[in-house]
Amino acid sequence: MVQLLSSDTLFPPLEEALLDPNGLLAIGGDLSTERLINAYQNGIFPWFNEDEPILWWSPDPRMVLYPKELKISRSLRKSINKNNYHIRTDSQFAAVMQACAAPRKNQPGTWIHPEMVAAYTALHEIGLAHSVETWIDDKLAGGLYGIAMGKVFFGESMFSRKPDASKIAFVYLVRQLLQWDYVVIDCQVKTAHLASFGAREIPRAEFSQILTTWAKPKALEKKWDFSFMNE
Repeated sequence: MVQLLSSDTLFPPLEEALLDPNGLLAIGGDLSTERLINAYQNGIFPWFNEDEPILWWSPDPRMVLYPKELKISRSLRKSINKNNYHIRTDSQFAAVMQACAAPRKNQPGTWIHPEMVAAYTALHEIGLAHSVETWIDDKLAGGLYGIAMGKVFFGESMFSRKPDASKIAFVYLVRQLLQWDYVVIDCQVKTAHLASFGAREIPRAEFSQILTTWAKPKALEKKWDFSFMNE
């Protein structure tokens, strides 16, 4: 049975998450910074529609990408080698979230509604949530956002306004995380898109152990600055 959370209730053990729908663990609570930090450290994330109560998830298995296992297709490599873009970080975090929330084909609504934007912007302001952005002709063409804790990056969403723009941002993210000795990138659930980059599923228990060892945020993180120019 899914636990109902109040504003001060702790999350139940991950083993209590439902099998169907896969990973539903709890309902309710709030999106305070403290709760979100606790959730991500324990492999839990919120995902719900605007007209629903807050739903908390921890699916089993978990989709992850180990930075060393990144795969880049031949066509994407050609896009990366072009000279028509540059990468920025944390320069337009709210704009990236809003772009990720924009309507998409075969998707009637979005889970990135104002309550989520406010909550993750608060995380961004204390240096835990970050955006990686692809700019073309001085316009935001694509990008992604997520949360960094310790040596783990929790990917949330990405968008593209130009071909391969979000993929380019993702490749630069992975390359930088590899330089910073990050252990894993959380991709949450399996998609063909993520699998094409080399992401794979691992048992939730294994993911939880990784977080216990590596997802330890500093007292105060900072904004990222690894801007790249493709010249």
